[in-house]
Parts: sequence; structure tokens; C-alpha cells
Amino acid sequence: MEVHILIEEIRQARKDCGWSQRFLAERIGCSAQVIKRLEAGIGSVETLVAVMDALEFRLTGVGPGMTLANQLREKRRKRGWSVAATATKTGLSPSTILNLERGGGSVASLVRLLGKLAPTARRRAPERAYWGEGDKADRDSRFTPPKFLEAIHEAFGEIDLDPCGHILSPVKAKRCFLLSEGDNGLTDKWSGRFAFVNPPFSQQQKWLRRAHEQWTAGHIETVVCLVPTRTDSEWFQEVLSKVAKVYLLKGRLRFADPRGQEQATPFSVMLVILGSTAPQRIRLQESVSGLWMI
Repeated sequence: MEVHILIEEIRQARKDCGWSQRFLAERIGCSAQVIKRLEAGIGSVETLVAVMDALEFRLTGVGPGMTLANQLREKRRKRGWSVAATATKTGLSPSTILNLERGGGSVASLVRLLGKLAPTARRRAPERAYWGEGDKADRDSRFTPPKFLEAIHEAFGEIDLDPCGHILSPVKAKRCFLLSEGDNGLTDKWSGRFAFVNPPFSQQQKWLRRAHEQWTAGHIETVVCLVPTRTDSEWFQEVLSKVAKVYLLKGRLRFADPRGQEQATPFSVMLVILGSTAPQRIRLQESVSGLWMI
């Protein structure tokens, strides 16, 4: 895998999110110069992994494992290569190979290793999160059922912010971020008492991270996110689940598309709630069937 291919895909993933180098740097806690150098192929694997996590960028064609380091090690073992043999094939030192398999090393060394160990490695396509018919460009637009919104209103009160606003959405909020108006809920500062978030499901992780970030910073008091039931990511289990209340909805919600046609999701959905009170959760459970995840 040539270095420019990996770097170009990382750079393109950032641009697809609408993020500047500075914004990405702030999200992972480094300087914009570090991101600039990384996108030129210069930097540490540790920084690269942090960027990949922030962008939900995953490689396929490597090996099984929860981390890139584990994937590299498993790929080498699957191919039956010793550390010494891998060093000979790649021109890297054995210590460099071992360092990469521990999550260290440089981007240049990583790319060199991938070129021999996993030459077909490439960016994994984002998970398909739309369903049904409709224009391809708008398949990710699914609007919350009005009756469900009534239950949300009864449990949590008036919605102050809809960071995923859409001109056709039935969500009635004091403030809506609309892409058509130049707003971007992934970069614009949130504010208010209560935010309701029904994000594009293909960007679920990005929106959950943003909600957690804005809530942790104290910009918003309570956040309710309506998303597919996906709890397997390391970040969800190690970070979000420790501070959020998760309500697994019973049955399947029927969302409306931009043409007004309704269709149930082919997967279950859940509410990820930050900053809620016990009375709010009781009211929610009284009007919406589901189960709290313990």
C-alpha cells in the first residue's frame, strides 16, 4: 500500500466530515501542525490511530483484532512469518516490527510494513445505514415519528436544540442547525437546556462523540440521541456507557423519508441519554416501551 494512498484516504475522510485540520487537532488533543505533518506522511502511529478513531476510519485486508496493533500481529502470524522474516521482507528492524505491533512506531514504517504484510489493505467502506427506496443522496434522511416526539417532549420538556435539523423534520426546537443554511452540528457550538439528536445513521459514532463532547464541556444540560442499537465499539463501552443512560426501544420505529413515506427500521434503535434525571427517565418509560441497559 503506497504511502500516498493511505494518507490521501485519511485526508479525504477528514474533508468528508467537513473538518479543518485545526478542528481535528482539537478533537484529539494535538496541534494543527501535527495533523498537517501527518497528512504529509510524517508522524507517529499513535497519532494516526487517534485520527483514525476520530474519523471512524478503519482498514480492511489486514487481520482480526480490536486495534491496529493487534491486527498487524495477527496478520503476521496468519502468514506464518516470524519477526525476523518480516524484518527481512520489509527492510525494517525486528525492534521496529515489534514496536508497530505494540502500537508505536512511525507512519512511514507502518506503511512500509503494510506494503509487504498486507498489500491489499484499504479503507473499509462506511457501514450501510440507510434502507428502503428514495434518492441516493437523501437516503440517510429519516425523520422521527411525531408521536414519539410527543413522548420525548413529555419526558424531557421543550427541545432547545436540534443539531441535526432538516427543513422537513417534524422536530420543533427553539434552534435548529440546518446544513442548507450553512450550519454544521458537528462543528458549531451547542447550547441550551435540552438537545434532541436524530443523526444520519451512517455517521452515528461521530454524532455520539459530538454529543458527549458538548455535554462534557457544559454547553448543553441534557442530550437525547436516537440511534441504531450498536454498542460494540471500544469507545462506547469504555467511555460513553459509563456516563450515559441507554434505553433499548421495544419493536421498530417507523421513520418517514423526505417524500413522506414511512417505513420501519430493519434494525433495533436505542436512546442514548446524557444528563437526565430519575423523574425524566420514569416519564420516558411510562410512555415509550423499552428496557434500560444496565
